[in-house]
Amino acid sequence: MEINIGIAQTDRAAIADGLSRLLADSYTLYLQTHNFHWNVKGPMFQTLHQMFMLQYTELWNALDVIAERIRALGFPAPGTYREFVRLASVQEVEGVPRAEEMIRLLIAGQEAVVRTARAVFEVADRANDQPTADVLTQRMDIHEKNAWMLRSLLEA
Repeated sequence: MEINIGIAQTDRAAIADGLSRLLADSYTLYLQTHNFHWNVKGPMFQTLHQMFMLQYTELWNALDVIAERIRALGFPAPGTYREFVRLASVQEVEGVPRAEEMIRLLIAGQEAVVRTARAVFEVADRANDQPTADVLTQRMDIHEKNAWMLRSLLEA
């Protein structure tokens, strides 16, 4: 059945492609944050353990919002590790880094998600796709705030 929501098929495809990259980045960051929650240790354990839990829980809930927007545009949402690895700009981490390195890696991941969302926003904005723009604006706001909070932990 044809989709007629006022956004051209080519624009919907481009937006869905960008949202798929955002979903892959978000899932990879979710997994990394949850891993760090499980494995953090040291003097900042309690603070980081709690912060990481808040962040991975928020990310988990966002995954469905992003995937359902892709579906509303008429495209399948990626949902395998293979697809996520291919699409993500957030890189997996080997081993268990020290707490301070975890923070640095999560800052980089949060900022990568913001860059991906910002790139998709341009496409959605040109296509007059306000629902996607709304999702992207919320994602950028949350990830910019998370990056700021993580950076604050490294300041003296």
